[in-house]
Amino acid sequence: MRPSKIYYEPDVLGYKLGRELQEKYKDLEWVEIESHNNIEELRTKENKEFKELKTLLILGTRKTHKYSPNFKVSDYLVPFTSSGCTAMCLYCYLVCNYNKCSYLRVFVNREEMMNKLIRFSERSDAENVFEIGSNSDLILENTITGNLPWILEEFLKASKGKLTFPTKFNMVEPMLNINHQGRVIFRMSVNPQYIISNIEIGTASLMNRIEALNKVAEADYPVGILIAPVIFLDNWKELYSELLDVLMEKLSPKVKKSMFIEIIFMTYSFIHRSINKEAFPEAVDLYDKELMKGRGMGKYCYRPELREEGESFLLEEIDKRFGRDKILYFS
Repeated sequence: MRPSKIYYEPDVLGYKLGRELQEKYKDLEWVEIESHNNIEELRTKENKEFKELKTLLILGTRKTHKYSPNFKVSDYLVPFTSSGCTAMCLYCYLVCNYNKCSYLRVFVNREEMMNKLIRFSERSDAENVFEIGSNSDLILENTITGNLPWILEEFLKASKGKLTFPTKFNMVEPMLNINHQGRVIFRMSVNPQYIISNIEIGTASLMNRIEALNKVAEADYPVGILIAPVIFLDNWKELYSELLDVLMEKLSPKVKKSMFIEIIFMTYSFIHRSINKEAFPEAVDLYDKELMKGRGMGKYCYRPELREEGESFLLEEIDKRFGRDKILYFS
């Protein structure tokens, strides 16, 4: 990803990473802002300009470091070095406000965040797992910042805990030669190629994701697969059967032996509908009033009976190919 323009808080240039990015992107236009959370120039943009907003890079410092307990793969969700993404997945939960949360924000005070994480980890008697990719995609971010090897190496040499993050991208080479000690859990999000092409816009293809996952497993990282989000298009059973067939054929024996599977059903919102209608007028309409129900605050989820059918179908199909014990949870 190469940004079209950079918005920055002045104090980012007091940080090593901020100065490195200033040099890396010195040929781009830099616009000074007061806060990465409130860029007035961008708040006036219309929904149809969403795709252009996605080409921007925002630089700031993260001020909030609250860890949220989690009970899935990780023990805690950790706000970390970036938020947002350059991809344009039509359902993205980070798009809570198109002109605030959609674009990629990089936080240059990585040393402060790392020191807090290490201290938190060391205070616990347990070997906690920290999710550091819930607000962004670290594989994508790494193409801009080069942060990922630094993050893994700094944490692993100073902490007893574990890290995990998911991705929809395939640029995994920078992490392959790291001495990860089996303490970094790599998770690849997958979907049928039709959904990737038409709904997960700007992300890696299914085949490239599988190839990346095989590489990471070959480097002896613990790995998992997210079938996420499950989207009930008209031919969803055919699409997800084909996806599982491709995974069965193309995943390496090492992945198939050690992986776990997370399954997450799509949620949607009024905000998504408003943006997608204007920014992507030819795109698939993900809202279906016959299949969805309100979930409060302008959000929608699939009706319980459809979710139950989806769970039963996926459980049966995964069991045929990989065994049901591979499924970690449905959400």
